[in-house]
Amino acid sequence: MIARPEWPARTTREGDAMAGARIYRPSKTAMQSGRAETRKWLLEYEPASRREPDPLMGWSSARDTLNQVKMHFATLDDAVAFATKHGLDYTVIEPHAHTLKAKSYADNFSYHRIRT
Repeated sequence: MIARPEWPARTTREGDAMAGARIYRPSKTAMQSGRAETRKWLLEYEPASRREPDPLMGWSSARDTLNQVKMHFATLDDAVAFATKHGLDYTVIEPHAHTLKAKSYADNFSYHRIRT
């Protein structure tokens, strides 16, 4: 068995402590009707440094590369366990309740339908 060393606390160039992490369930995009990618929990790091334009190309970039990391977890407990194990300050953002509206195709042609 190979022993892994503990992860050191990450700091920015200015010497500040590492930014926290957000754990949330992503919402459904407007371009899809399915909800397949919304069942997993996502852990992403909060930005530790502000975005600045690149002097050569003009693209916006940040010195901290952790803002590119997104980790998917099957359950909230797995994401919290990962953040706790690695000593991350995390915030859990609970998903909004999904409400279903009863719809029927026949209602489009109902006599008592409200017309606007």
